[in-house]
Amino acid sequence: MNILEVQNLKKYFATQKAVDDISLQIQQGSIFGLLGPNGAGKTTLIRMITGIFYPDSGNILLKGKTFDPENDAKYIGYMPEERGLYKKMKIGEQALYLAQLKGLKRHDAMEKIKEWFKRLEMDSWWNKKVEDLSKGMGQKLQFVITVLHEPDLIILDEPFSGLDPVNANLIKDEIYRLAQNGTTIIFSTHRMEQVEEICKNIVLVNKGKKILDGTVGDVKNKFKENLFGIQLETIPDSIDNSSFEIVNTNNKELIVRIKDGYKPNDVLSYFINRGSSVVSFKEILPSLNDIFIKLVEGTPTARQFEKITA
Repeated sequence: MNILEVQNLKKYFATQKAVDDISLQIQQGSIFGLLGPNGAGKTTLIRMITGIFYPDSGNILLKGKTFDPENDAKYIGYMPEERGLYKKMKIGEQALYLAQLKGLKRHDAMEKIKEWFKRLEMDSWWNKKVEDLSKGMGQKLQFVITVLHEPDLIILDEPFSGLDPVNANLIKDEIYRLAQNGTTIIFSTHRMEQVEEICKNIVLVNKGKKILDGTVGDVKNKFKENLFGIQLETIPDSIDNSSFEIVNTNNKELIVRIKDGYKPNDVLSYFINRGSSVVSFKEILPSLNDIFIKLVEGTPTARQFEKITA
């Protein structure tokens, strides 16, 4: 089931096409990566999904029905990149106030806040003021406020910003737990290694257009370059074979590119037949960071990249 569908969404500001005919589908319970460089249109797209902006044209379906910002905002939790907290207010009071704005009764809100504060090791923070928090502590508080009312769709914009590795892992574990319980997460970040680790599906937008859409695995396979790493006990003094070319040599490992018309077995056979002892043989797929840079700096048009399907 798709919890969210965006259909041919457009949003223009004067002559700028901030979002230019973008469509996407997000399955319930998935962790979905929304990627793009600064100014690509990600924030405008998020603001339309959350009802902050109205689209100039196109449709947004939430849980199979036309999205109504006035009545459906309760199903969404949004954690923006910028800190949106009252600096002079105590942390516990602020969490309680914002939870009640989301429709929770005071008693229920108190119980959930205590549960989340304990889960994220924030028990002693209750009477601290927001202005006294570090950036990482503020991120943890914003995350709690975002998820307190148990929304069906959670949008996290750079959620690990300012967090040390220990606290980043705490938040990461909670993201996994929420997804396993059926909550859908839209994860927007510039950190491609986090996307590879956390997300199953991604969309890449650039200059207001969607230029890539698919699973992380399919995207990496789409842009692979027939590169393989071969670790040998001893590298032969001379290597001459028509099936591959050597791209790099690192210690006892060769990075080779297999030529068109040949297969990995042809490379393995070459070394085995020469008496070389093969320690390991693996395909080298491009990282999402490499793909991101290649597509964004190359400024491809949407027509160049067909949608990748599972």
